[in-house]
Amino acid sequence: VPKVRREQVEHDREEWQRHYGAKHHRELTPEQRRRYYELFNQRVQKWLDAGYGSCALRQAGPQRIMVDALHHFKGIRYTLGTFAVAPNHVHVLVVPFNGVDLSGILHSWKSFTAKSINKELGRTGKFWIDESYDHLVRNEVELKRIEGYIARHALSGSYVERHTVL
Repeated sequence: VPKVRREQVEHDREEWQRHYGAKHHRELTPEQRRRYYELFNQRVQKWLDAGYGSCALRQAGPQRIMVDALHHFKGIRYTLGTFAVAPNHVHVLVVPFNGVDLSGILHSWKSFTAKSINKELGRTGKFWIDESYDHLVRNEVELKRIEGYIARHALSGSYVERHTVL
């Protein structure tokens, strides 16, 4: 996401925290949570889907690094579901094994791939945005909806793998 867009989100987040405090988004009322997701998740996803940013994952090397990282601890730390590697972001359905924290999985993926992709591209610095969007899938209808959303990324030329998590 371009610097001006990142700065816009950072400014909006500071304003949000001044108004609502530094509550975790799960502590917000349903209306506050809807607005939070609209401001900080849906808006960023629209920018990503529009192709903002460096689109490094469009290149074969970085894309392969990302795919390999997702598969690395499959069956050891988590069940890997359907995923899409878009040019500038990734969607993943994942079920952590008991005792494995989702935030640890995400940190592992982001840390490893940032270092590896930056090395591949001969660059340094931040690769991923700090924020990740996670969603608890509560039923099969929701699972199918999310799988469909991820799979539709294939239409835009993203790398997609379909895996069932049930």
